[in-house]
Amino acid sequence: MSSSLSGKAAIVGIGEFGYYRGTDQSILQMVLKASMDAIRDAGLKPSDIDGIIPPPGFVAWDEIGAHLGVPEIRYTACPQMGGASPVAGLINASMAIAAGLATTVLVPIGWNGYSALRPRPDARPNKRRFSAAFFETVKNYYAPYGLRSAPWWYALYLQRYVKHYNVPPEAAGAIAVACRKHAQLNDKALMRDRPLTMDEYLATPFITEPLRKGDCCVETDCAAAIVVTSAERARDLAHRPVMFLGGAEGHPNRPDELVNRTDMLKLGLDYAAPRAFAMAGVKPQDMDFLQVYDCFTYVALLELEALGYAERGGAADFVKDGKIELGGRYPLNTHGGLMSQGHCWGMNHIVEAVRQLRHDAGRAQVADCEIGLVTGYGDLGDGTIAILGRGA
Repeated sequence: MSSSLSGKAAIVGIGEFGYYRGTDQSILQMVLKASMDAIRDAGLKPSDIDGIIPPPGFVAWDEIGAHLGVPEIRYTACPQMGGASPVAGLINASMAIAAGLATTVLVPIGWNGYSALRPRPDARPNKRRFSAAFFETVKNYYAPYGLRSAPWWYALYLQRYVKHYNVPPEAAGAIAVACRKHAQLNDKALMRDRPLTMDEYLATPFITEPLRKGDCCVETDCAAAIVVTSAERARDLAHRPVMFLGGAEGHPNRPDELVNRTDMLKLGLDYAAPRAFAMAGVKPQDMDFLQVYDCFTYVALLELEALGYAERGGAADFVKDGKIELGGRYPLNTHGGLMSQGHCWGMNHIVEAVRQLRHDAGRAQVADCEIGLVTGYGDLGDGTIAILGRGA
């Protein structure tokens, strides 16, 4: 990916439906609400949109365009990387704009991640349409042994990480406690008004070792969206632009299977992060905040190592002593993250990064921040990263 992409595109609009445990809204309704909020936030109209990158497996681009009243779509694509998809969508939108294939791209995501897993007679069915090889692997090779959901799949390599590097539970607890602290400052966070101490975290029951209940993100019905346009056009719109400075994706070897990898702990982000920092011309130490995909606390620890903040197995020291909390050197997931705001596939991480760089994050504002990063993480190890900066 050419470094000429750096600084060519900007995020100019953000929107959120909300984060709920149960809603009577369909996935499409949630996505449309978040999309319209993002378009209005940018000071634009649906007729200004000419590119749509939809959420993989749930709602198609033509459904979104038709309901919004978008007159012409010049560009569409659909990254198929699970939780790495929103950041991949941002990268894809930036490429389309830099190449002249579109002028203004909408990137929404939404799902019924709580209610679809608890079917009721009056509930709309889950429209997930994934056909990835990974899910065939799970069905045929993992499920017969009782590994039927994400905590069991992830435990296959997170337990190796914990045992091999003697990672203490307090390291994972530092992630959970920081996210919960930050959620108390966010009126939209699902876990607002529900603080968490380290002792309370350590007392939560194991789901499957090493994962306690406190290590797992919250299931949520939700949607969020961003609008991306050119750097030139962004200067004339409603808010200070948030510039796309660098980004990349990476994939573990092999992406469709876990237990036969040559290195089970090497993530896609290990490959992607150096390329993204090089594109942006910055270093990990230059970041003012970190919005790190946190489906599980131990995954966030591995990502911090992949980003270059610690050697393999060293993230436990990195997260000590409040370093990742507001007021620390590297505030992490200042909105509460997937752990405590809601599981919106990480699009909420991008929305929060935009608020931070607009200096519009309220009580959770990182003082004078100018640059930060967002990561994405897909089952089991696809990685994406975007470096974002405060525009002029």
